[in-house]
Amino acid sequence: MLTANRAKSGNPRVLRSRKKQRAGFIAACTVPTVILFTVFMLYPTVNVFYMSLFRMSSLSLNKEFIGLQNFQILFRDEKFWQAFRNNLFFIVFVTAVTMTVSLFFAALLAQTELIEKPFYRTVFFFPNVLSLVVIGVLFVQIYDPTMGILTSTLKAVHSEGLIHAWLGEKSTVRWCVAAAMIWQAVGYYMVMYMAGMDGIPKDLYEVASMEGMGKFRQFFSITLPLMWEIIRVTIVFFIISTINMSFVFVKVMTPTGGPSGQSEVLLTYMYKQAFTNSNFGYAMAVGVFVFIFSFILALISNKLTAKEVIEY
Repeated sequence: MLTANRAKSGNPRVLRSRKKQRAGFIAACTVPTVILFTVFMLYPTVNVFYMSLFRMSSLSLNKEFIGLQNFQILFRDEKFWQAFRNNLFFIVFVTAVTMTVSLFFAALLAQTELIEKPFYRTVFFFPNVLSLVVIGVLFVQIYDPTMGILTSTLKAVHSEGLIHAWLGEKSTVRWCVAAAMIWQAVGYYMVMYMAGMDGIPKDLYEVASMEGMGKFRQFFSITLPLMWEIIRVTIVFFIISTINMSFVFVKVMTPTGGPSGQSEVLLTYMYKQAFTNSNFGYAMAVGVFVFIFSFILALISNKLTAKEVIEY
């Protein structure tokens, strides 16, 4: 019986049948995903590239082919470059502060034995439960120059000279939007970093303490190197997500782009060109630039943060 089963399993027809069944199963699992990706991701992306070559006053079929003229106008548009500089500010400043603060609180909580540690995780993570729009509206109320919490606090400590029209002045509007973005993101990345730190063997810290190494040095000599791959991934992810996140916060907190466009970003400028100015072809060109910029930014981030992986 065993010999017959072996002979049957080695039969070329049986092997081909099994291969077909395996291939059919793989196709059944992957084809729907490929179709959905093509319809909702690949086709719209390619279509944006195509439509950026036309002059369009609406999304109808009436369009005029103008080649790369939209991009020529784009690179001469000072308002576009102002939005680009604002985007760079949010990417650099918000990413640096968010990652630093998240790592600080994660290390503080992970390396201390606190009974209330789950409570702190929940409190810090809470902003991520809220919608970005809700957080934006919340900070608009905080920054209200007459009845906002920030203004009321400054009045309570007799610091009226520090009161500003926070979202209405060139010198403060970008910093106020950035503060809202940081508050929203810190808890999420803190929880991610804490999970990574909890996986580092405690023996390493015990040996380091026996050698006379302080907490500060332990962080830079043990925690940071062993956490680097997680930090690297989160930095790249956050940089790209900042481009999308800034659109929501700017649109909610400063719908007109702030005073003299001081908080305008690329995606709000694209939105304005499409749905305010009815210049859809030009808006598509801005979208193409954002796509290419995001891709290049991800490559640069990966290159700059590349390091040898330390295993433990």
